[in-house]
Order: sequence, then C-alpha cells, then structure tokens
Amino acid sequence: MVASGTERVSDGVHTQPGLSEGVAYELAVVCAGEGAAKIAFGPAAQGAKSVPCDGSVVFDRFTAERSLRLDVRGNPGSAGVIAWRIDRLRPPAA
Repeated sequence: MVASGTERVSDGVHTQPGLSEGVAYELAVVCAGEGAAKIAFGPAAQGAKSVPCDGSVVFDRFTAERSLRLDVRGNPGSAGVIAWRIDRLRPPAA
C-alpha cells in the first residue's frame, strides 16, 4: 500500500499523493451508504467514474505521471463513507 484514507461522502476525498512517475499503480475505492460518488483522478483530475454507495469496490489501474490529483465527490443527496487505497503494482515475473 502506498496511500489510503477514509472520509465522509459529504466531505469527499481530495488529495495529491506523492507517487513515482512512470510506475504502475492500482486505485481501489469503495463507498458504503446511500447514493453514489464520482472519482476523478489524473494530472488535472479530469474524467470521472461512478462509484455506487452499495459497498462495491471500484478498481482502476494507471501509470503515475508527474502530478496526480485524486478527487472523490458524493453526488447530491448521497451519504455514507468513502474508503480509498493506492497500491503499487509489481512487475510480472520474468
């Protein structure tokens, strides 16, 4: 694990983790409660992926760029807790 945290859906997640450029990582986000949230991450936190607040884990693999920002925001009327984790992926065995 490289970075992780939990926040209330109403507060959201807003972080800029220090990751090594060019290294592969996996982001896991889970929301428990009611409604849904949106994940946006990247150099400019562009693009968004929906996360239902039903306890389902949403995964995304990416290669870090020089600056990565992670934002998770609850949709209007959503309530609960968001947990997130970034893991460094190991290269395949040769």
